[in-house]
Amino acid sequence: MALEQLRNKAFFQNTIDVWIAYCEEKKLDWYDTNAYRKFIQHLTANGIKMQKFPLCIKESGGMYERGKDKAQFLEELSKMSTDDASAYTVKLSEGVLSAIRSFAAA
Repeated sequence: MALEQLRNKAFFQNTIDVWIAYCEEKKLDWYDTNAYRKFIQHLTANGIKMQKFPLCIKESGGMYERGKDKAQFLEELSKMSTDDASAYTVKLSEGVLSAIRSFAAA
């Protein structure tokens, strides 16, 4: 239910927080930059409308649950110069939530 809780906070969310919520639901480690990139590729392939979001590393929330450092995760992504390593804003409609949940992290 982590994605539903995120949507209840705000209908539009950044893909980093969506990724973390997805991983919480699936009990996966969210600190995998390659898996995040595959997640973004999945959303793109499913025609999900996203807008690039300039997420400030220092204001991203710092330490997250389970002792992981969200800022460090963003720092790793920032070293990659591909679109799938970027943060985006996404509208968490039912269709988008279905597409997110259809992602099969390997």
